[in-house]
Amino acid sequence: MLSEIHIEALGAISAATAEFDGGLTVLTGETGAGKTMVVTGLHLLGGARADPTKVRSGAARAVVEGRFVTDELGDTVITRVDEILDSSGAERDDDRSVIAARSVSRDGPSRAYLGGRSVPAKSLSGFTNELLTLHGQNDQLRLMRPDQQRAALDRYADVTRQLQRYRALRDQWLAARGDLDDRRRRARELTQEADRLQFALNEIDVVAPQPGEDDALVADIRRLSELDSLREAVQTAHAALSGAVDEGPADGFSAASAVGQARTALEGTDDAALAALSEQLGAALTVLVDVSAELSHFLSELPTDASSLETKLARQAELRTLTRKYAADIDGVLAWARESRERLAQLDVSEETLAELERRVDGLQAEVADAAQDLTKVRAKAAKGLSKAVTAELSGLAMAGADFSITVGPLEARVDDTAPLPLPSGTVVHAGRDGVDAVEFGFAAHRGTDLLPLNKSASGGELSRVMLALEVVLATSTEGTTMVFDEVDAGVGGRAAVQIGRRLARLARTHQVIVVTHLPQVAAYADVHLVVEGDVGSKSDRAKSSGVRRLDDDSRVAELARMLAGLGESDSGRAHARELLDAARSDREQVS
Repeated sequence: MLSEIHIEALGAISAATAEFDGGLTVLTGETGAGKTMVVTGLHLLGGARADPTKVRSGAARAVVEGRFVTDELGDTVITRVDEILDSSGAERDDDRSVIAARSVSRDGPSRAYLGGRSVPAKSLSGFTNELLTLHGQNDQLRLMRPDQQRAALDRYADVTRQLQRYRALRDQWLAARGDLDDRRRRARELTQEADRLQFALNEIDVVAPQPGEDDALVADIRRLSELDSLREAVQTAHAALSGAVDEGPADGFSAASAVGQARTALEGTDDAALAALSEQLGAALTVLVDVSAELSHFLSELPTDASSLETKLARQAELRTLTRKYAADIDGVLAWARESRERLAQLDVSEETLAELERRVDGLQAEVADAAQDLTKVRAKAAKGLSKAVTAELSGLAMAGADFSITVGPLEARVDDTAPLPLPSGTVVHAGRDGVDAVEFGFAAHRGTDLLPLNKSASGGELSRVMLALEVVLATSTEGTTMVFDEVDAGVGGRAAVQIGRRLARLARTHQVIVVTHLPQVAAYADVHLVVEGDVGSKSDRAKSSGVRRLDDDSRVAELARMLAGLGESDSGRAHARELLDAARSDREQVS
């Protein structure tokens, strides 16, 4: 629920705050006072495109801030809202409300904020769209579009499960179909690429390099090239440490034995300093013994001659042939080979592979057609129920002779359709993301007239009532959310206006409803009446500034009188307004 909205420097509004309760709230005021700017502000919170021309003259930017309470919503909506808040890093206020804001700069980009965090406008839209349903005069025009008519039917039918199945199968079918078409179209090119990859992989397999082999060869070749000098250096060092030469023990000097003697001499004293030095000599002796053993092992591993040098040089030449062609080192060559084998598996254009892929495409096509028909059945059944319910609502909106229909037909494939889908009936349809159905609303305003498409048969006032009737019928799918109507009563008057007020009041039993209206018959049904008032600034600032005021009972009578005929100060006008207000209250009590 929207509990508060604050607007700064937006159109005629310099700064204004409006507080909302549950039930039905109406906004009224003189033409041009700025009523529509409240709805414009809500559209901005809904992620609508920011229009810098809406920034008030003389201001650098406009700001809209809304406070939303979500605790009374259904569990499913609360879960989705919490997910959006968590993903955005947004936080609730101390009273668990959520503050959403949007700023529009005159010269730069707009900024969006949610729960104290700067977020993309899309994230703000994801949050507010869960809570707000906005209906302006442009939304009535959108109702004429086929996609909007299908979306309204889907809300009523609840096709979530069928649509998810259809979309998943369609994605698989289109991917497999695209792969098959690509392989057929590029068969020669892919075959040539496969031959090149196979030749390269054969060359690598013949050499059979091992990971890190090129680096190991470099070390081995260097060692074999310096074999005599290495052997002499190791033997000398080993003899110095252990007193032994390669042929056997010797009686010469040994570093290890000398250190051992020194350590033994120091251990025989009682001096603490010498004892510490004795420990250090012990550690040194351990190091000498370990190095001596490693030198002995190194010496034993050295080849007895350099005859294997030529073999290793030849192997190095083989590896360099691969590194010149495929990668900078052998590990890179092996990685290239792995990737090439994966690519080669995708390039199979043999008749057997193509036939297998074609069978997969045919199988998926049949599953997509089956899923599409299931979706069509659900829509066709729901179309009958929705048509009947909307027609009944229109009767209650002073259109007793009106007839509303919904036709669900096949969305036939175009001549240049990239993915036509044959159905078992023989019809070839366009497999769109939302199914294969063309949904069309039909309307006849009076008994005896032909049913025609809505965009050819409904006037502005009639279209307003059709939209309201739809929303009343579909209200159960959005229970607890906020619905905003901007002049839904345009082109309507008299008894029809009273019926619109009654329907809005009924809708407000399960929703928070906010209505911008010019009709006193509608305003009389409100639980809360807000008026947008404008005044003229100083001579140096001739821009009109507007504010929002909540009306008490007496002020409400005066405003209704003004709306009736500009008779706010006359006794007859106030009496007429009081009579209208009392009648609306009585009517609400009777239908409650």
